[in-house]
Amino acid sequence: MLLACSLLLALPLSMGNADAAKVVARVDLSDQKMRVYINGVPRHSWKVSTGRSGYRTPVGSYRPTRTHKMWHSRSYNMAPMPYSVFFHRGYAVHGTNHVSRLGRPASHGCVRLHTSNAKRLYKLVKKYGRSNVQIKIQR
Repeated sequence: MLLACSLLLALPLSMGNADAAKVVARVDLSDQKMRVYINGVPRHSWKVSTGRSGYRTPVGSYRPTRTHKMWHSRSYNMAPMPYSVFFHRGYAVHGTNHVSRLGRPASHGCVRLHTSNAKRLYKLVKKYGRSNVQIKIQR
């Protein structure tokens, strides 16, 4: 009985890290970069484009809500959004054909990546699961 109680008391302590994301995609709006950490280790640093003047990219910490290998924006003339990882309402991290604009604000609020990098992030979400991925957007 004493062993069982000890195990029950220790359980919350061992589960404390269960909420920690295994993959963190940190988007810095000031330098237009996404840095990806896997189990706390920096793995990728990519240029992004976020919301241009008149549009905003939401700041905060989010979990992916859904993913689509290919999505077409109903709001913006069915614009292609390859490897979409939606994180807040209609906002997503996704690939873009407008790679010359990466590194500066150019989107309607989504986080755009080079399509090959969006594919890498998409695969990480699939591999680790949405509950183990965090998208952090900061100024």
